[in-house]
Amino acid sequence: MIRQPPVQLVEDARFLLHRGPEGHPERPERLAAVAEAAAPFRDAIESVAPEPATTEALLRVHERRLIEALASTRDAPAGHLDADTYYGPSSWDAARLAAGGTLELARRVLRGEARSGLAAVRPPGHHAEAGRAMGFCLLNNVAIAAQAARAEEGAERILIFDWDVHHGNGTQHSFESDRDVLYLSTHQFPFYPGTGDFDEAGVGPGLGATINVPMPPGCGDAEYTGIVQRIVVPAATAFAPDLILVSCGFDAHRADPLASMEVGLEGYRAMASTLVALADMLCDGRIVFVLEGGYASSGVRDGTTAVLESLTRSEARVIPPAAPLEAGTTLRALVERVCAVHGARIPGLGAA
Repeated sequence: MIRQPPVQLVEDARFLLHRGPEGHPERPERLAAVAEAAAPFRDAIESVAPEPATTEALLRVHERRLIEALASTRDAPAGHLDADTYYGPSSWDAARLAAGGTLELARRVLRGEARSGLAAVRPPGHHAEAGRAMGFCLLNNVAIAAQAARAEEGAERILIFDWDVHHGNGTQHSFESDRDVLYLSTHQFPFYPGTGDFDEAGVGPGLGATINVPMPPGCGDAEYTGIVQRIVVPAATAFAPDLILVSCGFDAHRADPLASMEVGLEGYRAMASTLVALADMLCDGRIVFVLEGGYASSGVRDGTTAVLESLTRSEARVIPPAAPLEAGTTLRALVERVCAVHGARIPGLGAA
């Protein structure tokens, strides 16, 4: 019997050393919730420790001046890069580990050394721009992994789906001119950082390879699951990626203190299982989930549980049929707005 490669979980106690001011929502205790949720899955997953990302890997996404500025904070007194984004004496090391662990997991999945996985890293990354750390993020972990996958492993087409409640401005801007990286985001809007409206669809040769679904406050399981089924599935199918990266913040959870969405365990379960089934169908199961936000312990536990359940399930995974699009619903209005921008380019967008 041929042994299947393992599902891997990137985790490390060194991530806990990135500490901010008392009461800051991006705190080490977030990873305690991940560990609690992972406990029932320990026999089915392989824990792996990260190595720091190299400067070469970072420079594929970030400007040297940002790297040097962040490196200068190593062993320095704690401070702030902006009103929201802090650093401490161990933050630069943690950020390099977060980027390195994410890109190495993507490498292992592409090489067949891991079946799939979750990178439980911090600080998060999707707000980090080429030349600016912001929104709790120092380095853009997912963007760095995507560029490494292309430069080092020969991946040609990468899908990044960002379900964090905040728009991933840094990730979008990293690839908005690139037709071979499809960036798709669901996010509360209007909300921090203020980007991600429907008409942000890419630039130049990348036109159509950025798909934004700005959602009003109060959206929950039905809206998020419906968007995955009616927008993400057809867009990914048309794009045919070699690898799927998921920026899986858990701050759309109904308990999260920083947002106003209503996703619960069942919503995360439905989204994660659909994405894993989509990866099975399109790219031999090559999918990597990467922790972004999530500031309620219950939300991080529910989201992590849903992701690990979906990754470790042994039976065949199938994409379920989409629920009906009922007139007058928020879901229908969202689907119609996305289709108005992208429908001519993507076959079956919005269909069941």
